[in-house]
Amino acid sequence: MEPVILYYGLMTAALVNMELIYFKIATKVGIVDRPNQRSSHTTPTIRGGGIIFFLATLLWFLYNGFQWPWMLMGIMAVALISFLDDLKPRPAYLRFFIHLIAVLLIFFQTGIYDWSWILVLLALIICIGALNAFNFMDGINGMTGLYAWVNLSCFYLIHQIVPFSDPLLLGTLIVSVFVFLFFNFRTRATCFAGDVGSITIALLQIFLLLQLIIVTDNFLWVIMFWVYGIDSVVTIVYRLKRRENIFKPHRTHLYQYLANEMKWPHRWVSLMYALLQGVLNIIVIYSYGISSQLIPITAATVFLMIYLRVRIKIHNQILSK
Repeated sequence: MEPVILYYGLMTAALVNMELIYFKIATKVGIVDRPNQRSSHTTPTIRGGGIIFFLATLLWFLYNGFQWPWMLMGIMAVALISFLDDLKPRPAYLRFFIHLIAVLLIFFQTGIYDWSWILVLLALIICIGALNAFNFMDGINGMTGLYAWVNLSCFYLIHQIVPFSDPLLLGTLIVSVFVFLFFNFRTRATCFAGDVGSITIALLQIFLLLQLIIVTDNFLWVIMFWVYGIDSVVTIVYRLKRRENIFKPHRTHLYQYLANEMKWPHRWVSLMYALLQGVLNIIVIYSYGISSQLIPITAATVFLMIYLRVRIKIHNQILSK
C-alpha cells in the first residue's frame, strides 16, 4: 500500500475515533448547545465537534517533523480560547487579545512582515475580522464544513498548479472536514463545530491564503473568502444602521433569513453558499492561469450586486410580515 494512502486511512480512523470519544466526554460533562430564541436548531446538540480540525493539524504537525511551529502555536491559541468559550463565555477583550496574538504568529510564520507596515496593519484588521466572520457564519448544519471543504479543495487544486504549501496538510484538513461533515451535515446534526471549530478552521484557511498570496504575489485570492465576507459586512452595516450591538448573537445574516424566516432547508442553504464560493474560486483559478485580473474582479462585483438585490428584497419581505 502506498504510504500516502496508508497515512490518510489511519488519519481518517484516528479522527473518527477522536470525534466519538469527544462526543462521550461532551455528553457526560454537558458541552451541549441548547436551543434558544436565536438558534436555528430545535434539539440539544453536542457543541465543539470542530475540535478535530485542531487535532488533525496537531497530528499532521507531529507526523511531518514539527513543520511550521509558529503556525501551530497560533492555531493552538485560538483553539484553546475558543474551546473555553464553548464551555463558558469568556470576556470579549480576552478573545480579541488571543486572536490578535494568533494572527501575529501566523504573520511571523508566513513572513508577511516583509510587507509595508500599512499592508501588514490592513492584513491584521482583515484577518481578525475574517475570524469573527467565519464564527458568525457558523449557524446552520453544514455551513462551516461545506464552505471549508470547498476552499480547502480549491487550495489543493491550486497547489497542483503553483506549489505554495504542504499538500499533506491540505489533505489532512480535507479529511478532518469530511469526518466532521459526516456527523454535522444531517437534518438533525450529531454535533456543531462550536467556536473551537469555526475559528480554528478559519485561521487555518487564513494561513493558507497568506501563503498563496506571498508565493504568487497576487491579492485577488482573497475572493476565496468573498461569499462569507460580503454576507458578514453587509449584515454589520444593517445592524449598525439599526444601532444594534454587532458583537451580540443575532439571526439577521442572509443565510439565517433563508433558513429561519423563509424556511429553506438548512442543508440546501449551506450547499448554496458553498457552491457559490466554489464558482468564484474556479473563476479566480482560471483567471490566474490566463493572467487576467479583470475576470475575477468582474465576477466578484456581479456577485455583490446580485447579493445586495436579493438581500434587500428578502429583508423588505420579512419586515412587511
